[in-house]
Amino acid sequence: MNQKSIVFLLDEKEYAVPVEYVIAIERMQQITRVPKTPQYVQGVINLRGVVTPIIDLRERFGLIKGEETDSTRMIIIQYDKFNVGFIVDAAYDVMDIPNDAIEPAPKVIGTEEIDYINGVAKVDQRLIMLLQLNKVLSDSSAKNSAETEGLTQG
Repeated sequence: MNQKSIVFLLDEKEYAVPVEYVIAIERMQQITRVPKTPQYVQGVINLRGVVTPIIDLRERFGLIKGEETDSTRMIIIQYDKFNVGFIVDAAYDVMDIPNDAIEPAPKVIGTEEIDYINGVAKVDQRLIMLLQLNKVLSDSSAKNSAETEGLTQG
């Protein structure tokens, strides 16, 4: 079996998110800041009528904030019935990752991003870290801001 995933770049490392969660990959656009949200929640955008919170994955993982470039993208996912966008350095195509190429996430002490990794895929000469979406969103502040926005709209 293969796992279809969208591969993206973050701080020169490759990550993947299962394609079934991905709604769209968008160019950067104006983000409206929401007060009292964590630093990594950049704010919200109006994406085709849906208020969508945007998370900077670099900040979420405790990485140095990167410069926005022409390659910077927002990967819009739907998870647990709500939409959220991840700011990434670049997004690539869909890739079939063979299940037998996936190993458990390594145990590394003191690195925040490891908490968000579900496993590591070895494909050709590449190491691709598979995001664990429930952990990335577990703080639930992004989810709460999405739900709050949803309540204020209706």
